[in-house]
Amino acid sequence: MADRLQRPGSVAPALAGLSLPQLQAAEALAALGSVPRAALAGLLDATGAERARGLDAALESLADRALVWPDDKGLLRMAAPLRQAWERPLGLDAPLALLLSDTTSEELRRMLVALGVPSPGTGKKQRLTALLTHHGDPERVAAVVSSAPAATRKLLQQRAGHQSEVPWSTEEFVILGGPGADSGAGVRWALERGLLVQSRYGYGPTRMPAEVALTLRGAGWHAPFQPAPPLVRTVAVTSAEVEREAAASATTFAAHAAQVLAVCSTSPPALLKSGGVGARELSRVGKAARCDDIVVRLVLETAYAAGLLARDGDRVAATADYDVWAEQEPAKQLATLLTAWWRLPLTPAQARDADGKALPVLAGAPPCRGCVQAREGLLTGAARLPTGQGAKNPAGLGVLVGWHRPFADELPQDTAPFATVSHEAEVLGVIARGALSSIGAALRHDDADAEAPAAACARLLPAATEGARFGADLTAIVTGTPTARLAALLDTVADREAGGTASVWRFGPGTVRRALDAGRTADAIEADLAAVAVGALPQPLSYLIHDTARSHGRMRVTSAACVIHGEEPTLLTELAAHRKLTTLGLRLLAPTVLVSRTPLEETIAALRAAGYAPVAEGADGTVRVDQARRRRAVAPVPPPRKTGGTPRRRSAGVPVARTPATVDLGALAIRLKGAPATPPEPDPGNGVPFGTDTEEIVAGHARLLSLTDVRQLAHAIDEGRAVTIEYVAASGSRTVRTLSELDLDPPHLYAWCHLRDDERVFTLSRIHGVIPA
Repeated sequence: MADRLQRPGSVAPALAGLSLPQLQAAEALAALGSVPRAALAGLLDATGAERARGLDAALESLADRALVWPDDKGLLRMAAPLRQAWERPLGLDAPLALLLSDTTSEELRRMLVALGVPSPGTGKKQRLTALLTHHGDPERVAAVVSSAPAATRKLLQQRAGHQSEVPWSTEEFVILGGPGADSGAGVRWALERGLLVQSRYGYGPTRMPAEVALTLRGAGWHAPFQPAPPLVRTVAVTSAEVEREAAASATTFAAHAAQVLAVCSTSPPALLKSGGVGARELSRVGKAARCDDIVVRLVLETAYAAGLLARDGDRVAATADYDVWAEQEPAKQLATLLTAWWRLPLTPAQARDADGKALPVLAGAPPCRGCVQAREGLLTGAARLPTGQGAKNPAGLGVLVGWHRPFADELPQDTAPFATVSHEAEVLGVIARGALSSIGAALRHDDADAEAPAAACARLLPAATEGARFGADLTAIVTGTPTARLAALLDTVADREAGGTASVWRFGPGTVRRALDAGRTADAIEADLAAVAVGALPQPLSYLIHDTARSHGRMRVTSAACVIHGEEPTLLTELAAHRKLTTLGLRLLAPTVLVSRTPLEETIAALRAAGYAPVAEGADGTVRVDQARRRRAVAPVPPPRKTGGTPRRRSAGVPVARTPATVDLGALAIRLKGAPATPPEPDPGNGVPFGTDTEEIVAGHARLLSLTDVRQLAHAIDEGRAVTIEYVAASGSRTVRTLSELDLDPPHLYAWCHLRDDERVFTLSRIHGVIPA
């Protein structure tokens, strides 16, 4: 039913908190209009004692919200905006009084005459009242329909049972006040008697009043009404059992949350290019924190909503608020995340979309009001279970969500009704043993008492543990949630192997060496561990720390760009103390060995500039001889096509001469002006001269092209026109490309390729054919 609701802004908040029977009663009243309670009860089949009590409870709840109330005449009235929430409540159109509001008195008179009802007067109000009285009597309407032609009866029965949002066809439109020639059979007969109503001016579809449709559906038809929630199989459970299991789940989640956020603070998860934290990063964080995917998703989404995480470029990093949160007690940490979960406009554990594709975390999905409704419906359903009873299967609570919150959204990945949100509630300790825990009850009253969740968590969760038990097997065990200081200390000296209600760390030579590498000393490590130990440190752990420290630092590694060595210690000492060589970063490692932070070539140049005469040494220890390098082009420009055996002929009267270093531009201009006009040099292959220099250059490199193709390509280059070429790539694949914006740079041709929609570089020798574009 809820899927037929529109959600105007003024009505949606009020409707969101309604249960299924309340919405069903409101929809039925929206269909009937202002009617006595008995008429509403008859439509909903709420005449029996139990169903009548359910209807009274629904009407009382609607009255408390000022949505429905009885007037002084005993009629049930509805808030005007609430009626607009349904476009066609129960699949019915508007009541007859509303449909006939713009009908003239004369039109009402004709309807009464057709029905055989005497007109009570000449006024519109009197005639409308008479027509409403007639159509309000189901027996009279049934008698009129039974006397209708067969085509009309068939049409009316179809329309009465039709419940789509557009219950008419184009054949039922009436043009200029009367049915057209192509109107459906029987429409005119029904219009004349008010069984169907048309706009006064004949435009728009015909509409069936709600009173007529209800009569045609029959006395046995009732609107859906479910006053009692679905049955859930329950078992006996004490409050102590519920609280004990809720405390265990909440403690485990709080410990995992601290681990997940600690991982994110040291190595922030990377964001996908499309947004959000992908499956690979979720797996990495979960593996480092040793917790499941659902826990990682819950922690990241709730921590982000609580301001503990924020986007930082292409990563999600911890904020300054996280540093404060990390120092708090586990109960307060959990309360922060629980409050964020309760108000979160999405379901964090949703891992798949409707198509089965993986969903990233923190992807910026649009707010989902139905997800909030699902959480509210789950906790409300659990709270309404009988005292001392819990659902036999916690997933069975999902069937109650749709009854308490009809607008709740069920996820595509749910194998049972609202299985995902139910699982989230169990992980957080909100639901335990199929019943609502004190944490869940506090969340439901969060708006009334903002401190209620924190107080409930403080009652259930123990304080953070400040001490650890160290074993002779080189392990440390912390029951409960360790303090931030204790966890940081143990993470520095040992590897965490397990977490949850109890955390385990294991020591080894590598872990102790890690602490020594961070600048700690063996005595400091032992003293810090002894300060948090419950009892004395075991002897094997002390031996491990000191044995590892004895071998630590026996060799040292330094960075050096090059090494200077010689047989005269005095000379190397002088270099190390030379003021002009301080920029080299020289350091004396041995009497005859210096290291420099500056690369070899720069070090040698600086030494020579200071008046010394160093030589370079190769990797094999031999002296490297430096020779002057001659600069050469990386790839010489290919020469023009080779001559065909006969020397290139030059035109008579044009001597071959080198351009002098100094050119007299005036003399050169006179000389060129007086020179005879000569044709270009002929192509050495066939004697045909080139028309332009571009043709000669192209012909010199594109040797597979005919003269016609050469001229076509050269013309396109000179004139800036597009051209189509047949090109063979280096891989041997042959393609046809259309090119524009040609730029010749022998032996290459730069052009915009229309096939790739990008600029490309083509080798002239690989062009096999040219045609106009």
